[in-house]
Amino acid sequence: MNDLQSLGWLDGLQEAVWLLDEASQHILQANAGAARLTGLSAAAMRGRSVLDLASTPQELAFWSEPVDVIAQGVTAHTSLLRADGSLVPVQRCVRRVPWGEGGSTVLLLTMLDRSLQETTERELETLLSELRATLDSAADGMLVCGLDRRVRAFNQRLAQLWNLPRQLLVERDDAAVYAFMADQVSDPRFYAERLAAIDREPMQESTDIVELRNGVVLEMRTVPQFSQGRAVGRVYSFRDITRQTETQASLRLAARVFESSLDAIFIADSQHRIMRMNPGCERLVGPTAKGFEGCVAASLFGGGSDASFMEQVLQGWAKDGFWEGELWLPRDNGAYCAVQLSWVALRDDEGRLVQSIGFMRDLTLQHAAQKRIEELAYSDALTGLPNRLLLSQRVDTAIQGARQSDTGFAILFLDMDRFKIINDSLGHPFGDRVLQLVAERLQTCLRQTDMLCRLGGDEFVIYLHGGDASVAESVARRILDDMLKPFMLDSMGFSIQCSIGIALYPQDGATLDDLIKQSDTAMYRVKERGRGSYGFYQPQMNANLLARMQMEHAMRQALGLQRMAVHYQPQVNMATGRITGAEALLRWTDPEFGAVSPAVFIPLAEESGYIVTLGAWVMEQAVREAALWMHSGSPIMISVNVSALEFRQPDFVDRITRLLAVHQLPPTLLELELTETILLQDAQEMEQRLRVLADLGIGLAIDDFGTGYSSLAYLKKLPIHKLKIDQSFVRGLPDDDGDRAIVSAIISMGRAMHIEVVAEGVETETQQAVLQQMQCEHYQGFLCAPGLPADQFRALLSKPLPLKAQGRHRPLNT
Repeated sequence: MNDLQSLGWLDGLQEAVWLLDEASQHILQANAGAARLTGLSAAAMRGRSVLDLASTPQELAFWSEPVDVIAQGVTAHTSLLRADGSLVPVQRCVRRVPWGEGGSTVLLLTMLDRSLQETTERELETLLSELRATLDSAADGMLVCGLDRRVRAFNQRLAQLWNLPRQLLVERDDAAVYAFMADQVSDPRFYAERLAAIDREPMQESTDIVELRNGVVLEMRTVPQFSQGRAVGRVYSFRDITRQTETQASLRLAARVFESSLDAIFIADSQHRIMRMNPGCERLVGPTAKGFEGCVAASLFGGGSDASFMEQVLQGWAKDGFWEGELWLPRDNGAYCAVQLSWVALRDDEGRLVQSIGFMRDLTLQHAAQKRIEELAYSDALTGLPNRLLLSQRVDTAIQGARQSDTGFAILFLDMDRFKIINDSLGHPFGDRVLQLVAERLQTCLRQTDMLCRLGGDEFVIYLHGGDASVAESVARRILDDMLKPFMLDSMGFSIQCSIGIALYPQDGATLDDLIKQSDTAMYRVKERGRGSYGFYQPQMNANLLARMQMEHAMRQALGLQRMAVHYQPQVNMATGRITGAEALLRWTDPEFGAVSPAVFIPLAEESGYIVTLGAWVMEQAVREAALWMHSGSPIMISVNVSALEFRQPDFVDRITRLLAVHQLPPTLLELELTETILLQDAQEMEQRLRVLADLGIGLAIDDFGTGYSSLAYLKKLPIHKLKIDQSFVRGLPDDDGDRAIVSAIISMGRAMHIEVVAEGVETETQQAVLQQMQCEHYQGFLCAPGLPADQFRALLSKPLPLKAQGRHRPLNT
């Protein structure tokens, strides 16, 4: 006990030792090891609380426990607070030992410095974690196994490459892992054979390519693992070379593209010397292409010594990585070829120029096309005349000059009369050639300072430089006269009639658009007055156009407002006096315009296209009324006029067929009145459509016969059953010898061809008598009745005709 109290023998221990009072936990004694560990002398530590050595909450909690708990000899790893404030990892142990006489005890506290041990452990843990991290961070998947194929180690990359399920990794079932991997390859048989061959040669290294079913391509390398000079296992490494494989394929494809590209491509080194050209480049450069290899690329363009060109290229590379522009490429024949060059710089990771690639495209065709586009932008493609854009520039210049010199000019708007007939009858190619001849002849009527412009179709505009009303009138007369002189095309002679409208600057407009609009208005008025002449613009013309627009609007509203009606004019058999048919006539009464003549609104409807709607409505009304006549015991034929535009509608025949079926009207009681113009348009298609209608039993009549331009050949090949003599010929009977001859010829022709003939516009008994003498079969006109509303016409059917309308005074029997 005395030895323990002296503690002198404890100073030789490496451990730090303290004796503590159980009650106060104050330090009674400390050895030299404790002094070294804490940095305090033994004398300095005596009387201090053990808590001064505690550095963690856990230590403070430990020393606050009851003394019996503390004295149980608990050993723990903790930290000691040194005098310099640093912490020292220690292994602490506390136990109760006897002290002095009478059986008293003290606490013996010992601490062992663990700094070196912890440092070593940390280093080992760090090394292991680094090794593990290195394995897991490897780009390749790693699998280490023994010669018995038991798995010793693998990394996460292996699991990623093979898509190994997490559950399979946790179970550590080697056979299941191998089976799963074998199932992932696209060729399991080859894979199994290679593994078997590797197992038979444990000392050999091998490299194989394995393709998985998901498209991933792996390079599998195997090396033996040695221990003390003998093979104890094998290391498999799997590298994803999918992208490398694709890159190689892309390089092969790029090589093929380089060789087969239509673009000219050259490759230059870092000194801008040409290393290689593709065949397209050799073709573009010509036979001397091989001579440029090894030369600076700029020499291709005749600029081998032109430092400014390469300076521009280098600036482009520095800014955008490429330079692009148009250059002239010299050819062997001394000519130059325009090319588009895109010259791209290729740099390494440090930004140093490695190579450059030039892409050249021949611009010869593009330049030719651009030149053609520029020509077309200012000229008419058909005639070569200036177009409206060039005319606009010329007129703008003239307007600027006129403001300074107080002079004017004239604009003539010229339209060819009935040019559509030429296109429809002889075809558009023939019509185009006619327009070219017209353009040439018009040009001869003008001065060098004037300009002839084609707007489109058969419309031309003429700018007369400095032209006043007198000059404009003189030019217009000369044009009209020259156009009437015979043209000759394909051995065919013909003349052209045109209408001309004239507008003067500045009184008729301040811009070209205004002047063209006003001259067009004047030309339209010329056409209204009979065509083939010229006229100056008058302000009143716009008012007339406004009235025309108002009338068109009112016409389009009339059907919905029930302001239109269908009237019926009888057709009478000349010999019997019976009403054998009726022509449906459209009538319009407007609150503002009053009773509008069909001669006014029908042409307006045809020009606006609204005639299709009106025609369909008239047809439906007429078919419905004819069905009522038939069901009431008075079946007679209803005759309906059909416009050319309506007849050309694709659904025309189907619509007629549906109407007849809906109203249960026999097709033989419907007659369609067509103009000769319809028969001239798309003759083959029209013939086919007419035969379909005739086969249905629908009658076909030619209205206003004798006023058209037909050769009459259609009469012998088309299913026409009736001709209607135009009232303009009937009106001159019996005194006008010309009208009498024409009417007689038409009646004779109809009888010879077994075609019925109806005379229109018969107003007097004398006209009736003459027609009857000529053996005309039917007539219609005011002598019998004007066009009547439906109810009045029904009443007419139910009573005898007046004596004057009965021919030879036979009773009416309907």
